[in-house]
Order: sequence, then structure tokens, then C-alpha cells
Amino acid sequence: MIHPIAVVGPTATGKSDLALDMAQRLNGEIVNIDAMQLYRGMDIGTAKLPPAERRGIPHHQLDVLDVTETATVAAYQTAARADVEAIMARGHTPVIVGGSMMYVQALLDDWDFPATDTEIRAKWERMLEDQGLVAVHEALRAADPVAAATILPTDGRRMVRALEVVELTGRPFAASAPTIGEPRWGTTIIGVDRETAGLDARIELRTAHMFETGLVDEVRGLLDHGLREGVTARRAIGYAQVLAYLDNEYDLNHARERTLIGTRRYVRRQRSWFRRDPRVHWVDGADPQLVVTTLALLEEQERVR
Repeated sequence: MIHPIAVVGPTATGKSDLALDMAQRLNGEIVNIDAMQLYRGMDIGTAKLPPAERRGIPHHQLDVLDVTETATVAAYQTAARADVEAIMARGHTPVIVGGSMMYVQALLDDWDFPATDTEIRAKWERMLEDQGLVAVHEALRAADPVAAATILPTDGRRMVRALEVVELTGRPFAASAPTIGEPRWGTTIIGVDRETAGLDARIELRTAHMFETGLVDEVRGLLDHGLREGVTARRAIGYAQVLAYLDNEYDLNHARERTLIGTRRYVRRQRSWFRRDPRVHWVDGADPQLVVTTLALLEEQERVR
């Protein structure tokens, strides 16, 4: 029986290369699980692998949204589950790769999403836009103190979703949390990480490379496709900072520095999230024998089954 592999963990640890190596060796196809790589045209700032570097391996859930569309966990869950099951039906191994935390949970765990209401969502989005994170956090604390205590006060999108769910259902946000158990399809979850100093250096190099290879021009081009109107896309790390630079809020060096800081903060959140999941089997992205180590781990999991 075919079992998928999920390669998850913090940004810039080497997940994409490991996923390609696994797909090559296991007759696999890649399923992206990075929310920002869903967007067409957001290539440089998301470190999306160009087609020429995908080794001829089919990739799914890349370039499926316009920047004006809102990426949602629920929509991704439906589409990606269909992709995984179609890949297995072809006799291939799904290799799921990315670091979007809630997307990973939605794909691999039992998670039934409450309905959404565009008017309610728009109301809280307007508060976030007009009054900022503090006001939204205060509203959430009044409506659901437990959610306010567990959701980072800098995570505007999740706070908005929590407020929407509470208003729609009349129940605490936690009532809609996923059931954690055996991962769907018997997926083996591989977590890739590196020691902090080395990872910070890789993030700094990656950020510099993005700005040097055309991130500003990429953002300028996306403005013609409605980037400013996109609720999700325009807030992506790197894109938000370049937009602020183009609006003369600060200079380019400051945009680069803020992108670097934002990425490092996001990495800390990813690490904390994935480290809480006891199902993740951790490997070191700096291991020179990483492919061998990972294949041995997968073989051990098959023996356990």
C-alpha cells in the first residue's frame, strides 16, 4: 500500500530539495503545502522552484490562485486531498512539502471547518485594516478569551477567522479545532530543521538573493494584476515590505531588513508549531547523508506498520 510523505518544518531548511530527492527515489509527485506558493506570479518572494529545477517531477497546488483571491485553509484542504488521492490512484507516492502550519494540519488531520460568511469576515477584515492588530486582539479577547490567549496577537488573519467562527457558531474557536491522531493516509511526517545560527545565515542569504534577483520588479508587476486588492497575497512576507517601500514608507534597505526580521520571526513560529507535534520525525537539513537518513527512517516506518 502506498503511504504519502510530508516534508515540513521551518523556512529555508532545505525541504524542497529533500522532497525532490524523495520523489525521484519513490516514483513520487509533489504536492505543495506553502500557502503563498499557491499564487501565480509570486515566485521570487516565495522561493518557488522554477519549472526547470523541478527535475521533471509533477507538482500540484502551485500557481492555482490569482493575487486578488483569498487563500483559505478549507479550500486548500478540499483541493489538496483530491490531488493526494489521485496521485495514489496512479500508483505514485504523494510527497507533500511546505511549511504552512495550519494547511499541514488541515490536510493530514480530521478537521471540519465551520461555514464562512463573507459579510462577517469583511467586518473583521475592515477592523484589522482600519484599526490594526491591537483592536482586533481586544475584540477577540472580549469574544473568546481562550482564543485570544492562544493565538499570537500578530497573527491578524487567524484572529479574524476566530472572530468570524465565534460570531457564526456562538461557540469558542477551539470547538472547531482538528482532531489529532493517526495522520490521514498513514502519512509519514518528516520535519527538517537546522541549528539556529546556520539557519539564520541561510535566511539572510535567501533574503538578499530575492532582492538582488528582482523581488521589487516582481511586486511592481503584480500591482497590475491587483496585488493591492488581495487580502492574503499582499500581506506575504517580502511583498508587504516591498509595497511599503514603493509607497515611500521607508527605503529599500529598510524593506530588506524588515523582510529578514519577519522571516526569522515566522521561522520561530513554524519551529514552535511543528515541534509540538509528536508524530513528526526530525532530520537535520545539514546532514550530508540526509537522503540516506530519510530513506532509512521511511523503511523503519514501513516495518512498524
